[in-house]
Formats: sequence, C-alpha cells, structure tokens
Amino acid sequence: MKTASIDVGLKRIGVAITMDERIVFPQEAILRHNRKQAARDVKAFLNEWEIERLVVGLPKGGSSQEEMERRIKHFVALLELEAMEVIYQDEQGSSMEAKELTQGVFRQKRDGKIDSIAAKIILERWLEAR
Repeated sequence: MKTASIDVGLKRIGVAITMDERIVFPQEAILRHNRKQAARDVKAFLNEWEIERLVVGLPKGGSSQEEMERRIKHFVALLELEAMEVIYQDEQGSSMEAKELTQGVFRQKRDGKIDSIAAKIILERWLEAR
C-alpha cells in the first residue's frame, strides 16, 4: 500500500513515502506560507503519488503537546481526506535524530531536508511498530 508521512511544522512540512512498505524515501519538503496553501500542496502531493495511507507525526510529551496536537489535527482536517486512512504516530525526537543523521552530510540549511528526513523517521517507526 502506498503510504506517505508528514512532519508538520510552522514553516515547512517534511514529506516521505514508501511504495512497498519496506523502503522509505524522503521527498522535497513543502514550504508553508499559510495553512490553506500548505494543505493544497500536501493534498496535491498525495494525489500525484496516489497515496492510500497517511502517517502524521504527532508530538508526545513536552509543554506544548496539546496545542501542537490541536494544530496538526486541524491541518489534517483541511486536507479533506475522507477516503484515506490517517494514522497518528509519535514524532518525539525525530527532528533531532534527523539532524544527527545528517551531521556533516550537508549544511544545515533551512531548505526542508531535515523536515523530510524527520518524516522518513516517523514513517519508519510506524512501519516497524505495526
């Protein structure tokens, strides 16, 4: 089943996909200018790749957990994914892990690579846990 994951941030949305539920590929991050534009772009991405399932990173723990969870679930609602299975996966530490994995591989620019690698980690965690 074609599955994608997203790591929703305030400026960028990291994206990763798996076509065979074994190998996960990070994709180019989606820049977020506003919620509606970002939702349109994510939905277009999901349609382009004919994604059947979406795994969404959700922060667990931390002082702003409830607020972030509310914002992320609101964003997912904007996607209007009636026919698509949506799964929420703990994203705790995925961005930090992504930064550690890429240390010295490329400059830590704000181009979304870290965000999409975090989305890759989120999807890999979900695949391993099921």
